[in-house]
Amino acid sequence: MKTGTEHEYSLNGPGLVPLPESDRVLEEVSGRWDGEIPLGRSIICKELQKTVLEFAPEHPSFRLSVLESSVQDGIREFYRRFQDRYILLGLGMHPTLLLDETLIWDHDEGEYYEAYDRLFFLQQHGWLNIQALQVNLEYRSEDALVEIHNRVRCLIPFLIAVSAASPFVEGKVPGPVDNRLIYYRENQAQVPAICNGIVPDPIASVGDYRKRLAGIYRELEARGASILCEEWVASAGVIVRFSRPCVEIKVPDEQECVRSDIAFCAFVRALLRARDLPLEEDRGALLDMTETAIHTGTAELEDDLKTLYRYAEKSATREELRYLPLIKRRIEEGSLGQILLERYRDTGDLRGIMQDLAMCLKENRPYGEEQKG
Repeated sequence: MKTGTEHEYSLNGPGLVPLPESDRVLEEVSGRWDGEIPLGRSIICKELQKTVLEFAPEHPSFRLSVLESSVQDGIREFYRRFQDRYILLGLGMHPTLLLDETLIWDHDEGEYYEAYDRLFFLQQHGWLNIQALQVNLEYRSEDALVEIHNRVRCLIPFLIAVSAASPFVEGKVPGPVDNRLIYYRENQAQVPAICNGIVPDPIASVGDYRKRLAGIYRELEARGASILCEEWVASAGVIVRFSRPCVEIKVPDEQECVRSDIAFCAFVRALLRARDLPLEEDRGALLDMTETAIHTGTAELEDDLKTLYRYAEKSATREELRYLPLIKRRIEEGSLGQILLERYRDTGDLRGIMQDLAMCLKENRPYGEEQKG
C-alpha cells in the first residue's frame, strides 16, 4: 500500500523555548515562505502556527524505509544549516508553550485563517499547540476507499492508545496522556460535524462520504464561511482526500522520532491487511474506548492491543516486521506519553525530558533506547 506521511515538529531556541519563526526558516532555506520547499530529501512547509514546521518525504512510497530515510535526511539537513540556532521537538503538544509564545501564520492564505478565527477563535491550544503525525494511505478504487475508511474507524481507539504522546500542557500535568485530542476535538465545536467526535460513522459508498461533506459545507455556508468548503476541512480521525487520492489518518500524536512514526505506519498497514481480524463496529463502543485511550493510553486496552499485535505480526511484510517490535514495546510498557509521565513523576525534570526528546528526533532514536555514539 503506497503511503505518505506528514510530521509536525515544534521550532525552538536554546532552552527549548518555542520560537514563532517558521517563516524565517523557510525564507532562509529557499528565499520564499510559500508552498512546499525541498530540504535534503524531504519537503518542509508552514503550519497554522509559526512555532511548527511540517516535514514530509519527497514522495509517497510503498517502502516504509524510504519514507523514514527521506524525512530523516531533511532533519539532518535542517541541523546542518541551522546548527544550534533552532531545535526541533516532536510530541503531540509542546510541553511548556504558553499561547502568547506563538503566532498565527501572517503571510499568504490569510483569508482562510480569518474565516477560521471568526468561526472558531484560533487563540487556543486546539489550534496553536497541536502536532500530529498524519498517515495517508492510497486507495485505488472506490471499494478500497470505503474498506480502508471503515476499517480504520474501528481501529481509532487502539491507534490513539499506542501513539498518545501529549501528557504536558503549559508545563503542567492535567492527567490524560493525549491532551492534544482533547483540545483538537473541541476546536471546532460550533460545527460538530467537522470533527464528529473523532470517530466517524461508517460509510456504505463514496456517495455517503460526499453527503457527509456536503452537510459540513452547508453549515459553513450558513455561517458565511464558504471559503472553507474544501475536502480538507473535515477533521474526524479518518477522512478522505479525493485530490490525492488517499485516506488520511489524523489521530496519532507526533512521536519522538521518525522511526517511531514509521513503526506506527507499519502497524496500521499490517492491521489493514489482516482481513480475518474481528473489529468492534458500534460507534458508541468505539467512542468509549477512544475516551479510555485518550486518558490512559495502552493501560486499559493492553489485552486488546496484544491481540491486534498478533494479527499484525501474521500479516506484516518483512519490512514491516522490522518496525513492529517498537509497537510491541509501547503496548507492553505504555505509550510515549505514559513513559514520559512516569519519568516526570520520578524526577520532576521536565526540561531534562525535553532535551532527551530533542536528541531522539535529531538522532532518529526511539525514547529509551541507548544513545548513539
